[in-house]
Amino acid sequence: MFPPLRHISRPLAGQRPAALNFLTVRSGPIICLLFLLAGLVLAGDYGISPDEPNQRRTAQDNLDYILGRADGVVTEIYHDRVYGVALELPLLLAEGVLGLTDLYEVHRLRATLTHLFFILGGFFCYRLAWRLSDNRLIAILALLIYLLHPRLYAQSYLNSKDPAFLSMFVIALYLLERAFRRDTLGAFLLLGIAVGLLTNLRIMGAMLLPAALAMRGLDGFYAGTGPERKRILRTAGLFFLAAALTLYALSPYAWTNPIDYLALNLNLTVNHPNTWLQLFQGELIRSYELPPHYAAVWFGITTPPLFLLLGFIGMAVVAVRAIRRPGAALRNSRRRFLLLLTACFLLPPLAAALLGATQYEGWRHLYFVYGPFCLLAALGGGGLAAGLTRRRRAGMYGLAGLGLGLILLQLIQLHPLQYVYFNFLVDRATPEYLRTQYETDYWRLAPRAALEYLLKQHPGETLAVRMERQYRETLPAAARQRLIRAGGGPADYELFRQIAPSQPDLVFNSRYGRFYNNAFVAARPLAAARMTPAARAAYQEIYRQATAGEPILRADYNVYLNGKRLVFVRENCPPDSRDAWLGGRLFPHHIATLPPEAWNPGSYATFGNHRVRLGAICLAVVQLPDYAQGDLILMRRGLDNFGPAGAPLWAELYSLSQPGLRDLIADYRRRQPRPPAAGPAAFEVFLDRAEGRNRLLYAKAACAPADYETRIFLHIAPVNLGDLPTSSRGRNFENRDFPLDYYGGRPGGDCVAIVPLPDYPLASLRTGQAGRWEMNLYPPADPGRLPALYRAAAGREPAAHADFDLYIQDNRLIYLRETCAAADTAAGFFLHIIPENVADLPAERQAAGFANLDFAFDRWGGLFDGKCLAAIPLPDYPLKEIRTGQFHTEQGELWAAEWAVE
Repeated sequence: MFPPLRHISRPLAGQRPAALNFLTVRSGPIICLLFLLAGLVLAGDYGISPDEPNQRRTAQDNLDYILGRADGVVTEIYHDRVYGVALELPLLLAEGVLGLTDLYEVHRLRATLTHLFFILGGFFCYRLAWRLSDNRLIAILALLIYLLHPRLYAQSYLNSKDPAFLSMFVIALYLLERAFRRDTLGAFLLLGIAVGLLTNLRIMGAMLLPAALAMRGLDGFYAGTGPERKRILRTAGLFFLAAALTLYALSPYAWTNPIDYLALNLNLTVNHPNTWLQLFQGELIRSYELPPHYAAVWFGITTPPLFLLLGFIGMAVVAVRAIRRPGAALRNSRRRFLLLLTACFLLPPLAAALLGATQYEGWRHLYFVYGPFCLLAALGGGGLAAGLTRRRRAGMYGLAGLGLGLILLQLIQLHPLQYVYFNFLVDRATPEYLRTQYETDYWRLAPRAALEYLLKQHPGETLAVRMERQYRETLPAAARQRLIRAGGGPADYELFRQIAPSQPDLVFNSRYGRFYNNAFVAARPLAAARMTPAARAAYQEIYRQATAGEPILRADYNVYLNGKRLVFVRENCPPDSRDAWLGGRLFPHHIATLPPEAWNPGSYATFGNHRVRLGAICLAVVQLPDYAQGDLILMRRGLDNFGPAGAPLWAELYSLSQPGLRDLIADYRRRQPRPPAAGPAAFEVFLDRAEGRNRLLYAKAACAPADYETRIFLHIAPVNLGDLPTSSRGRNFENRDFPLDYYGGRPGGDCVAIVPLPDYPLASLRTGQAGRWEMNLYPPADPGRLPALYRAAAGREPAAHADFDLYIQDNRLIYLRETCAAADTAAGFFLHIIPENVADLPAERQAAGFANLDFAFDRWGGLFDGKCLAAIPLPDYPLKEIRTGQFHTEQGELWAAEWAVE
């Protein structure tokens, strides 16, 4: 060795063990510090989530109540009032202390602090893993599994509820292990405060309360002496009291009525009022109707496979040890704690599935189970390594390090949309697969990346972009000054959240290379000057092909149909013309032909696009899907009017298949020349059940503004009351009131609407417009139902004899007349029900003392083989007496029967 270097190398060699020992001992805090420094830099890269305004409102309402500026926390209709504010109040106070008013700066502060809390949870995960294993490598593995989960990492910046609850859950678990290890009053006091904080963040945190008390009970069971059991009882009591008082102190809404607070909180957890449609395995399902395996599937396809493998190995090791020595698993505090971790991971998802708890947006409501999973995964990795030789153990550590490195690489490549991570257990290569099977960008943050891309592509320019208002607010002030949110005026670009594969001019999309072949958002140039040469050429070819044929509609925009492609063209488009949305609503002949992702709240699918300019030509291209059939209401909407796409400036009906809607309406008019509702304001209403269809058609020629601006009411009465949705059973009919444009439109000056009907058997339909017209429709009884009714009644002893024999069966009243004609049922029927308890009646009927169920015979039955049959569902409450008969408006009562109900 070169002599001068010898004098330097010797002291360094002596220091190497000390430095290595320092790195080993301090590895956990060093990793947390590195992640913290990265977080301080990256916090401004994430957009503002839709939940953030609600979270800040909840904190502000609670603060107003604490300071005496409000009589209650918040109005009774705001269900978020019961959410905890243990984290939200400090975040709000930090805004005030720093004097922040700019929304971007406020978000950056919140993102920094919530991410810091996430890292704090990781540090306690590291400490707890070290305590359970006495192995630094296992503790480091637990920390990295915790920090490197892509979805959780990203949401720790933008979601102040679920990752925060996860962090507090890990902290509470650490303090739980510490309390049982130290066994002092102070340790159990601190644990009680932590569990109170945890329960304030989410009511599910209360699960640690009975768990800790049960474990303390086991300690008391195995304790030998009376003084020892008294000490255990004192610590358990102090823990429970500290948890209850902390929860109460941090929950202002609970100050006046803690029982009501707990009940509402529990109900909100299981029966959240959210009824959003969730895209899951290719189906759109209501959030309260999701299958039991919903959360398990989401966990499996969004967690790195390496973590899944280690986690299930860890649980298997714990289970095998518990089965082999069950007594030791209960006595030994460490093994008992491992059983608790396994229960904390497995039982909450199982309970959510069994209770049918409302879930949405993946497994975000169960993120807290990931803390126990991290610990089990690290311990599983340690257990796997323990049975290997030194060389194989080193090889396993190398493979684990490589796996963690690849996950870190994906974390970097997906930045800042790590929350859309999917693992290889789901198809990530097939175009459009993920977007049609699962929720992707449900936090709606991808537009920020598109806006940043546009600003980089046009340095120094000011751009007019058509976008939702909140997207611009996700950028710093300097960037916002260069962006104008275009209204109805000309725009340079437009942001899309979902992209049709045929559009030729996408200048940006968040595909992320080999990870996902899906576009979450794209920026589309609306002027030829902004387009790429290839995009310009593609649009010119579309224009040439379209105008070679005849338009299907002539208006200020002519509409051409080439196969399934609609092309809207306006020649000599004025330079100062307002922008437009062009497209249509597709009303299929059979609703079942619409795939789930195409459904709107009504019975139609919407397809549209904004126009682009090619010099003096304006055009829009709309690609219809292969399943498109039925009737299409083509329309142009002005963006400078109300609503997301403005008011229709024109609309016209075009039938993609025959017979079209106009043909069907003309056919029904021939069968029924006069409308069933009289007066100039009345619509014609037809029940369309041809070829398996089940819908109502509303039509009115040359309708006036009042005709389509007045809401239409529709009350649907079923044959069996049990078919009604739960919310409708109190009034015995389903209310489906709607505005005309919900189910139709005003093409060519005529009003049309197509309303799907429920699948259950219908007894009657009442519809109209308040103060203008109304009518009753009685669908003909199902022919197969009438013979079944006859078999149910024939040969039995009737409850009463009159012009009709009357039977009570299966909580329904059956009317039967053996020899009968339609004229015998033309007069109205009265039916009065007297209950045993008048309080069972609706409030408006209690003074009369009976329920009035008068009806028209066709509503509940009809003619069968020369017989008249009808069946009326009876109320569920106990009945005392029934009186029924027939009446005529001029002749009065025709016959009557009454009897006591046994």
